[in-house]
Amino acid sequence: MVNRNENPLMPPGKIGIVGGGQLGRMLSYEGKRMGYYVSVLDPTPSCPAGQVSDNQIVASFTDYNAIRKLAESVDVLTYEFEHINADILCELESEGYKIYPSGNTLKKIQNKLIQKQLLNEAGLPVPSFKKVESKEDILNTIQKYGLPVLLKTCHGGYDGKGNIVIKDINDVDKAYEAFKDRELMVEQFIDFKCELSIIVGRGLDNSITTFPVVENVHKDSILILTKVPAQIDDLIKDKVEYVGKKVVDVLDDYGVFCIEMFLDQKGEVYINEIAPRPHNSGHYTIEACETSQYEQLLRIITGLPQGSTKLISPCAMVNILGNNEVFGEYTFNGFENVLLEENVYIHIYGKRFTQNLKKIGHITVLNESRDTAVIKAQKALDKIKIKPLI
Repeated sequence: MVNRNENPLMPPGKIGIVGGGQLGRMLSYEGKRMGYYVSVLDPTPSCPAGQVSDNQIVASFTDYNAIRKLAESVDVLTYEFEHINADILCELESEGYKIYPSGNTLKKIQNKLIQKQLLNEAGLPVPSFKKVESKEDILNTIQKYGLPVLLKTCHGGYDGKGNIVIKDINDVDKAYEAFKDRELMVEQFIDFKCELSIIVGRGLDNSITTFPVVENVHKDSILILTKVPAQIDDLIKDKVEYVGKKVVDVLDDYGVFCIEMFLDQKGEVYINEIAPRPHNSGHYTIEACETSQYEQLLRIITGLPQGSTKLISPCAMVNILGNNEVFGEYTFNGFENVLLEENVYIHIYGKRFTQNLKKIGHITVLNESRDTAVIKAQKALDKIKIKPLI
């Protein structure tokens, strides 16, 4: 159990964020709106969060002295990115610094094998998995569950990186060689009907809130569309909410967590991964919920009451991704055409450079009909063109 604040941290208290990407940017926005001083750490000068915060420390996510400097300069620390030095956070916590979620939780989640073992031991639904010590472990898993199977690196990997779907027995050697010298696990492939996720908040008073269950669509393992709410029956919705709450109880920590799940053809749910932070699939909460996932995290880490997660309107969120035609500095055409529509919200992250499939923004569309919101969001995305900045 991590330490709790005895009294709420009031503005102009100081909040530190490790990571300065788009999640940190939106968290910084909320922090400034609520009157807090916000400091971020990121290796990229004038990173997305650095552009809208009070201070940026330009340093690596593994820089011991820089992370310590950040912790010493703020009242509470959080992070928007998993691939940081969790041991530093654990050491700082042992000295009394307030960090939510804890470094110990981050260490568990950073290792996908440990994450799955923890969930499995708690009786939570996860795909069958096995630590890989040799190619024979992969072959044995295939023999037991059939093809395809998923080979994963235990550390690192996101947006499809660090994963290989093995569809043919003849591809085992190639897949194993691609990840040689890495800690590996192999996982049963779930024949899923759809991908679901839920954002869960756990406050310092142990209160738990859940945001609406959403349906996600991925392409090349990158989220391209979130549909809100998910079109599932009440039984499945209850399952997802139960699993989400149980996950944060098992972690026994505080913050905002995203639990990604598969819904299989038989109506069963399986946990895919946990993110101990705000999540891409929760961007929609900024406009579509009474409290956004970012405000909720700020409320939690400052010891304030959690806000209502009520859905104001059905909606859809689409990511604006870089293409294979524009590399480097960029601008856009088509904003004016998108903004002619009502209830369409464009977010651009302020990343200086673009490249293929890089997340540089998103669009959220509200509508009383979720399906209409999806159509409008996709049309809006088609109207925005990325072009080189000349």
